[in-house]
Amino acid sequence: MEWAKHPAKRTKRWYPTMPDHIKRLNPESEYYFREGCHIIEVSNSESDEAVSIVRARVEPGVVTRWHGVLDTFERYVITRGKGEVEVGENPATEVNSGDVVLIPPGTRQRIRNTGSSDLEFLAICSPRFRIENYQELDD
Repeated sequence: MEWAKHPAKRTKRWYPTMPDHIKRLNPESEYYFREGCHIIEVSNSESDEAVSIVRARVEPGVVTRWHGVLDTFERYVITRGKGEVEVGENPATEVNSGDVVLIPPGTRQRIRNTGSSDLEFLAICSPRFRIENYQELDD
């Protein structure tokens, strides 16, 4: 295995390079997204148009903005924490680690962290997420 300097950070820390068929979740690549959560892109590339995967993190007490994703089916796999999710016209529903939320294309959605620690989940999109399909929606 080769080693490479992390391309997005100016640091002396070195990371092992991975074969193309392995995607590693890199906490140092996290960024804040205007929706109200922190994102780590795990897999989203032209070489895999069928699906994308991000790790999303919502801080305690935060609710994300209403949004939808055109032409994209989403699944939230809750991996840590607890919250309430609102999908379409459905009432707010409690979610916990291990739950899977199914979100049809273009459906209005948001999630609230109701716990005292971060709420984390994998957002799995098919086909893969494209920013031009993202819609910010009014309250």
